[in-house]
Amino acid sequence: MLIYILQPLSNLEVFGYTVFNVFNYVTFRAVIAFIFSMVFTLIFGPLFIKMSSSHNYREDVSHYLVELGHQKKNGTPSMGGLIFLSGTMLSSLLWNDLNNRYILILYIAVLWLGTLGFIDDYLKNVKQVKTGLIARYKLIGQTVLGLAIALYLYHYHQGDASLTSINIPFFKHLIINMYWVFIPFVVFMIVASSNGTNLTDGLDGLATGTISVALLGLGVMTYLKGNFRFADYLLLDYIPQVAELTVFILALLGGLLGFLWFNCKPAQIFMGDTGSLTLGGLLAIIAVMLREEIFLLIVGGVFVAESLSSLLQINYYKYTRKMTGTPKRLFKMAPLHHHFQKSGYSEEKIVVRFWIISILLLAVALSTIKLR
Repeated sequence: MLIYILQPLSNLEVFGYTVFNVFNYVTFRAVIAFIFSMVFTLIFGPLFIKMSSSHNYREDVSHYLVELGHQKKNGTPSMGGLIFLSGTMLSSLLWNDLNNRYILILYIAVLWLGTLGFIDDYLKNVKQVKTGLIARYKLIGQTVLGLAIALYLYHYHQGDASLTSINIPFFKHLIINMYWVFIPFVVFMIVASSNGTNLTDGLDGLATGTISVALLGLGVMTYLKGNFRFADYLLLDYIPQVAELTVFILALLGGLLGFLWFNCKPAQIFMGDTGSLTLGGLLAIIAVMLREEIFLLIVGGVFVAESLSSLLQINYYKYTRKMTGTPKRLFKMAPLHHHFQKSGYSEEKIVVRFWIISILLLAVALSTIKLR
């Protein structure tokens, strides 16, 4: 929004310098958006925590987690996703080009998934409905959004392989065009990523840190693919409009790091489904826009492992019960971070090690840029 005021002043000289010219650069606006969002979250975070407590927006810890020592977290304020999403949206509205179609799609995703997550949190934490929003309704909501975005992107870019194709990392020119399969694939990506990050949000700071690392990777890729010189040198797809996504991603990253100030152990507030469902969906949507679905699979390897552990646990339990009459568990508890808790690892050690693994996966994902 502010760029419409500041950009026309780009040729105005102040003491012989065109100081307002910097607002024409995506990199400068991205850094400003990052700082603004982080400062906003740090300033208003304590106020939101106080408000959440007074309105009884508190987490009701599942009885399954009592044996892991989580009972002391009972009553911790929740719905923290509202604070960093508010900072992100405000910062983006100020520093993004609002005529960019990709930015508008992300706004719709934030509002849709944020509302879906808020309803789930509200039912669980305020109305004391233990199951929250029925899983079927949540899945329908995610699918509807995924279908709408997939159809729009497919028809808007119809006949253009820039979005209906997938880049395969480690190979220079291996590109698979999915054609109409692109539509159900995008729906699956959004639903799977949204629920995967939701499963990861089980320990103080775990989801916040790992999502921040994944966002950083997507931010780097967004900037490279939106810059003709870098894209040409690195043999990447040049997609001019995605450069503007760098500002949004940095705003979101700043909000998340500001939120981590309050979410690290002992957490003063949880992000809740309001935050985790939205963040997962955004990661998938950005990856699709970049044609970097496999890149997200690598950099988001922690979310993949968490999702697979839950899926394997459920299916193995059902299989052994059917075949032997005695159900067995593949892991001590799922998702994976709870397995390590039951194995005797401290919460802090699990969280930090998962962060380290995320950084390692980021390095692996970025290394694929020069291998294609």
